[in-house]
Amino acid sequence: MGHRIGIDVGGTNTDAVILDEQLRVVASVKSPTTEDTGDGVAAAIDAVLAASGVDVSTITHAMLGTTHCTNAIVERRGLGRVGVLRLGAPATTAVPPLEGWPDDLRAAIGEHAYLVSGGYEVDGRVLAPIDDDEVRAACERMRGEVDAVAVVGVFSPIDEHQEERVAELVAEVLDVPVSRSARIGSLGLLERENATVLNAALMRTLRSMADGFVAALAGRGIPAEPFFGQNDGTLMRLEYALEFPVLTIGCGPTNSIRGAAHLSGATDALVVDIGGTTTDIGVLVGGFPRQSSHAVDIGGIRTNFRMPDVLSVGLGGGTVVRADAAASEAATVALGPDSVGYRLPQEGLAFGGSTLTATDVALAVGGAGIEGVEAPSIDGRVGASAWQAIRELLEDSIDRMKPSAAPVPVILVGGGSIIAPDELDGVGELIRPEHFGAANAVGAALGEIAGQVERVYRTDGDRRDSVADAGREAADRARLAGADPDTIEVVAIEELPVSYIDGQAVLIRARAVGRLAA
Repeated sequence: MGHRIGIDVGGTNTDAVILDEQLRVVASVKSPTTEDTGDGVAAAIDAVLAASGVDVSTITHAMLGTTHCTNAIVERRGLGRVGVLRLGAPATTAVPPLEGWPDDLRAAIGEHAYLVSGGYEVDGRVLAPIDDDEVRAACERMRGEVDAVAVVGVFSPIDEHQEERVAELVAEVLDVPVSRSARIGSLGLLERENATVLNAALMRTLRSMADGFVAALAGRGIPAEPFFGQNDGTLMRLEYALEFPVLTIGCGPTNSIRGAAHLSGATDALVVDIGGTTTDIGVLVGGFPRQSSHAVDIGGIRTNFRMPDVLSVGLGGGTVVRADAAASEAATVALGPDSVGYRLPQEGLAFGGSTLTATDVALAVGGAGIEGVEAPSIDGRVGASAWQAIRELLEDSIDRMKPSAAPVPVILVGGGSIIAPDELDGVGELIRPEHFGAANAVGAALGEIAGQVERVYRTDGDRRDSVADAGREAADRARLAGADPDTIEVVAIEELPVSYIDGQAVLIRARAVGRLAA
């Protein structure tokens, strides 16, 4: 396997890195994120190629971690129109699809939601059969009005047959991609429906990003296979990502966590990733990010697909510091949460601008140095108070994510991490690895591939067959996402009893990880 190029698109900077066959960093660069993210990606590729001097023909894999899909939801921009087919009549008519969605987001994806007969009981018995003609009629009404269809069945994670049949019917009538809920979320109809609708809305969004990425590689003669980062710190093949674009949400923090583990050699630690706008704190457990155990709110919508357990705080290198040093001995300061973002080199005091930022404070009190940049002169009381406020905000945030009260090792990464003090209370060891500024791009390039499955099984008390089946399915998903079949291992199996059923049902969550196929 040759060189790999890893790219991570953040709100402030786009980072790019090239790794050699031993996964050592050959070169890393930062370039500003542009309004059209594709331009910023192309510029980052050019910069890292120039910095590394590697022959483009030796680059075999290219990995992209992007916030593109997250931003599309938050900003209600560039989303596809979605037709929703809920297989749940007459049982679930009380709460229609998209209930509780913000009006602007409903308008962005269109008002095409249909309740058709179908669904299962919690024990796997059929609630109502599928009516093929009813489904076809709903599809006819959507013709020309939708870019994708979301199919959501009541208790479909227990039995996927109805969703599969409806997906076949949709394909007969409409030429649009279909998103099936049993492959995306877990039990819990409304949250799973929301996640599936978002997935369908993002299919077109990610395709435009992917087309730009593929064109940027081809235009530079890079023969690499493209991959996207997903939200558990692993990768997925381009085709897989286009089917499950919702899995790219949350890949920024997880890339940083994986990159921090690789650069520092630590497997269990807190990772504090300070960018230009936010600080993301995640937990490294056995070399991978800890998953969130509760429903996750994305852009005002409650969903239940797997997401990393990450705390985001409005503190970064470009965070605006407001101070009042009028009367008392100490100054009162307010940190952000707004940031000058990618305009820091123009607007920060140290760079000749007029805005006091967290970076200016770190430089002024001697907490950090930037080559060729002089420390700005600010009121000493303001500097001391702001430096203390930065320290306290970091300490409080780290305390919220620590697994126990004991001091923990903390790995500091991200370009903004120069604003962190060298000592923090409650922290055992503070690690700043080499290439810390590009940890997110390093994480994107590492190239482990995972498959995860969550399914309810009926058992007669002996769960071995069910556990084996879940492991096989997880391994198969890892293979589809691009893993070398010979390297795939089932790394985690969780068995959880299902409420409201006699003791014969169990929810099994299986995860398999493999190395990138050569």
